[in-house]
Amino acid sequence: MIPATVFARCVEAITQGALIQRESSTDKEYHFQNWFKARLKETGLNFEIGGRNSYPDFRMVATTEGFELKGLAYPGRDANFDSNSQVPTGFHNGRTIYYVFGRYPKKPDGNAYPVLDLVICHGDFLNADHEYKHRNKSVRGFGSYGDILIRDRKMYVVPTPFHLVEGVAHRQTLILPTEAIPGKDFFEVGELRRREAAELIIGYSFDLQTNELVPKKVPNPGAGTEHVFRVWRVHGSATDRVSMRNIQGDALIPEPDDETTEE
Repeated sequence: MIPATVFARCVEAITQGALIQRESSTDKEYHFQNWFKARLKETGLNFEIGGRNSYPDFRMVATTEGFELKGLAYPGRDANFDSNSQVPTGFHNGRTIYYVFGRYPKKPDGNAYPVLDLVICHGDFLNADHEYKHRNKSVRGFGSYGDILIRDRKMYVVPTPFHLVEGVAHRQTLILPTEAIPGKDFFEVGELRRREAAELIIGYSFDLQTNELVPKKVPNPGAGTEHVFRVWRVHGSATDRVSMRNIQGDALIPEPDDETTEE
């Protein structure tokens, strides 16, 4: 099982002290990706690297699986992440997608520093909808001369496992659909259930004079459906249990300040 193999290699590397190597203090995007790429190479598995604006970041060659990377500075903004023009999902363009979350020190004392904790999860844990297809659209005619184009380039803000789940901080954790068994080198530390919402947002309108954004909702035909995931660790790791965090209402997706939103 590819995600289990990759996860086990990442855990082994963290245990052995393999550090993230940052080229300079201005490298704010690729240092964690480079660390993960080195782990993929160590597995001996063949993979391809996506371009800057492609999805996912790493695509396996022999199987239809891919990995999307999200490096998070700690302490800092780790409760959610920006998904620029791509809604998270467990299945995209024929591939099963896994998300890799790694936290690292926000203010390291050099350009080499550890991976503090790691979560690899099936994309369905973040969003189980496989049908929505993102498109960027635009409208012309804005402004006093009518020659300005407004581009509707969506940014999706998604909660991370560090916000949704108790027990993954300072640990290495693998979250898979309940039917997926990673192998004899793993043991189970929890079961996670995510329930579909009562309503779906199918559109929105934005008033350019009042700056008011109004969503359009419909009943969710899958309301109440539970998606079940099992939580795994490699033998020799911490045995403490993992569970869903008790989150109510709007606190489910904390909204970032404009200053912290990434492009």
